[in-house]
Amino acid sequence: MNKSDKARIKSIKKSKASNNAERDTVVGSKNFIKNIYFFGPEAKRWYILIGLSVIISILLFPNILIHPKVYRPGDIADRDIKATREFLVENVELTEKNRLEAVKAVLSVYDFDPTATGVVERIKEAFKVGRNNINASVPAEFTGEGQGTSIDSFKNHFFEILDVPSEDNIVNIFAKSGFPSEVEEVATSLVTHIFNNGVVSNKMMLMSQSGKGIIIHDINTGEEIKAADLNRFYDLKSARNSIIEQGKTLSISATSPELTNASVRLAATLIKPNLTFNKRETERRKNIAWKSVKPFYFKVKNGEMLVREGERVKPENILKLSEQFKLLKQNEMIGQAPAMAVLVGFLLLAMYFVGLVNDRSYRREVKNILFTSFILLTIFLVVMASNFVAEETSRGFNFFSSRALLFAIPVASGAMLVSIFQGMSVAISFSLVISILASLVVGGRVEFFIYFFITSLMAANGVKDCPERGVFIGTGLKVSAIGVVLALSIEALYGFLYTLEAVLACASAIIGGILVGVVTTGILPLIEMAFGYTTNIKLLELANLDQPLLRELMVQAPGTYHHSVIVSNMVEATAKAVNANPVLAKVAAYYHDIGKMKKPLYFVENQLGRENRHEKLAPSMSSLILISHIKDGVELAAKNKLGREIIDIISQHHGTSLITFFYEKARDQSERKGGKSIQVKEEDFRYPGPKPQTKEAGLVMLADAVEAASKTLVDPTSARIQGMVQKIINKVFSDGQLDECELTLKDLHKIAKGFNKTLSGIFHHRVEYPEPVVKTAHSKRVVNGNTDQVSAGNSQANRPEDKAEAGENLKRLGLS
Repeated sequence: MNKSDKARIKSIKKSKASNNAERDTVVGSKNFIKNIYFFGPEAKRWYILIGLSVIISILLFPNILIHPKVYRPGDIADRDIKATREFLVENVELTEKNRLEAVKAVLSVYDFDPTATGVVERIKEAFKVGRNNINASVPAEFTGEGQGTSIDSFKNHFFEILDVPSEDNIVNIFAKSGFPSEVEEVATSLVTHIFNNGVVSNKMMLMSQSGKGIIIHDINTGEEIKAADLNRFYDLKSARNSIIEQGKTLSISATSPELTNASVRLAATLIKPNLTFNKRETERRKNIAWKSVKPFYFKVKNGEMLVREGERVKPENILKLSEQFKLLKQNEMIGQAPAMAVLVGFLLLAMYFVGLVNDRSYRREVKNILFTSFILLTIFLVVMASNFVAEETSRGFNFFSSRALLFAIPVASGAMLVSIFQGMSVAISFSLVISILASLVVGGRVEFFIYFFITSLMAANGVKDCPERGVFIGTGLKVSAIGVVLALSIEALYGFLYTLEAVLACASAIIGGILVGVVTTGILPLIEMAFGYTTNIKLLELANLDQPLLRELMVQAPGTYHHSVIVSNMVEATAKAVNANPVLAKVAAYYHDIGKMKKPLYFVENQLGRENRHEKLAPSMSSLILISHIKDGVELAAKNKLGREIIDIISQHHGTSLITFFYEKARDQSERKGGKSIQVKEEDFRYPGPKPQTKEAGLVMLADAVEAASKTLVDPTSARIQGMVQKIINKVFSDGQLDECELTLKDLHKIAKGFNKTLSGIFHHRVEYPEPVVKTAHSKRVVNGNTDQVSAGNSQANRPEDKAEAGENLKRLGLS
């Protein structure tokens, strides 16, 4: 191998190593994500708990979603409404009035321009330009004709400077006099006097403020003064009239009246408003005044009657009601509902970990949490509806309160249902949670928590081992009895023991207990169908040997049928000792081998001396036939709706155990053919599983194996039975078939004792009865035709080797 080949191989190895590392990183990250609660296998459980918490918190604060009845002025109130807390209510009318007064007090702002944007400067500039033009264009000895020609060319420029319409006569008069400074001063003084006083464009609008005055804002200096006397201000007409009147006075004393009149006319032309209303600034100050007025509030005390039933609703009542609803909705949405969701979430979490997670079957399926959540939410809604009905009913009567009717709420039916389907441990934690939530609905009263909790525990305990439907009504009557005692105690606590309300409370408690039994009886079949549960009542119906499936099994596979009956007897006698459900174990044992009906003659117990069909089949094919009875049994069970629990036990009763006979036969055949035994794969001769997940499934597996092995005993003495039981249990245990169920070594000891007792009863011995003496020459004694009867004299039960073997085996399981 040259260097290039070595380098290429080395690079390939490095590439594979990097790819493996990358793959491990990706797999690791995926596993990490799966292990996170909200993304792993527990995610659905968390989603259910969170969703249930949110729903319950919203239901506890319905104002978030439901709007109360809207009243209008003049409506009649249909109920008493009290303040649920202390709050402030804004007096909108008074606040509005105060704000309008504040706005009204704001003075209008007028911008004042004393110079009227440079009018005086423009007058001076125009006269200066006029004088300059005349001096530049007219000689000392000029003619009137030449001067007239110069004025005509200049007049347009003169009026452009003044920014007024042109008047030829005025310019001509000024030009003839050479635009004298005296005329300029007259025009300037007249204009200045008027502008200093102030000219407005709309005197009527100004006078509308005469009662308050105005604010005069000097746009040049920024100073502001208040003007109360508004009559002194001019409008355009009065300002020009004032100038004309002043001009008349000047004309009398003037040397040139014509020139004075021209200057007056020019001054009148130059007048324009210099006191302008500033609407924007005025509105701004009004807005500030509006906002500066604080709302006027009055306090509503907690428990104060906002409106009484039958009263006519007034505007102030509507104001209080709307404010209370707005405050409640805001508080509930922002703080109370989320806080309640957190509290309820932790309460449900405690229920899950304390009462539910201890039950391994509960953890295995999400449907169990879904069922418990459904019952919890349903009972919660029933409590809310019942509380509403109780309050509305009591409004029409004066001799009792709504409290007396609350004892009829069938809260205990939820605990009863949970106890039936999930067991007593789950029902206890459920009772605690639903009692807390129900007491919150009825006002957070501790006495009702005690009432709901005790009656729920009573109901759950009464049906934990229900053999028939009549138990529900009997338990309901017991709940009624304890409910009456609790109701009287609560009424006595409030001081109403010797009143009609106490009688009504007792009647409600009796009705509530009866409702618990009736509701449970009615809803039980619906839950069985909806969630696929199997109750003891249904199991007892399936335990009837006249069931069509069992009758068919007896006809098609009689050996399997009798085997199943014996297995059922074995597990029923042992189940209680290991805290398993004896009814479920017994019924599952009846049906665990129903899959053998499809090929009954391939199973030895049904051959009845006929030819063994496996002799002509390959071991691998024989193992497939044996394995197929699991799948066939599951299909038959599902078709006949036997229930999930029985179907699970059918699929688990062989676990992943090895079909030893055909596996060894295949190995022998392989060796005889010169092959290697390793070519026979052990997994091809194992059942597909899964391994038993419950005590009942483990019991059926052990009983099935022990009963089958007991048929091989030649002389089934007590010691041999014990040794055989010990051997089979040890074999199943060492094969790891019981690793996933909850059977302990102590349970295995009890199971072995129970199996020994049952099998010893089956394989019992009887004395040999003598035949009647026949008066013949050769009278004979024949053995009774019962094949199970064995002579006590011929028994080998006391053989020393059997006792030694049995003693050694029993020490391992503690049977000695």
